[in-house]
Amino acid sequence: MEIYLKTERLEIRPINLLDAGFFNELVNTKSWKKYIGERNISTVSEAEVFIQNILKDVNLNYHVFELKDSQTPVGIITFLKRETEEYPDFGFAMLPEFEGVGMAFEACMVFLEKIRSLHNYDNIIAITIPSNNSSISLLKKLGFVYTGDIKKEGNMLSYYNLK
Repeated sequence: MEIYLKTERLEIRPINLLDAGFFNELVNTKSWKKYIGERNISTVSEAEVFIQNILKDVNLNYHVFELKDSQTPVGIITFLKRETEEYPDFGFAMLPEFEGVGMAFEACMVFLEKIRSLHNYDNIIAITIPSNNSSISLLKKLGFVYTGDIKKEGNMLSYYNLK
């Protein structure tokens, strides 16, 4: 799924191999490791391999949002069809230095509007850990509703629905 969007401050586009440096930086942030998990990526080359695997799988859709003026990547939006889930899973992450100014909301809102205009999904889910208060706050602002916690592979996960 290739989606290209523009907002007042941002451009949203599919991830590509040129994003390996940004992706390596993002997955090694403290918040990514704490709330999303270790990806065992420590070099740009390892990030390139990870991105190549994303690009090969039609069920994995990663989009980068970047500053419109400078094309500086600041975050990602994911839209995944996991074999273990009935509905597609929406997610997001961004570099900490760009948090708190509404860019994640801006990118996620326009992306979700586009997804919903292209497909008639019965539901879209979002999964996070219960202590990820900033993500939970953004999910609620986007219209997601908490549906419960489920323990999977030893981790407690909070589920949200967007019907």
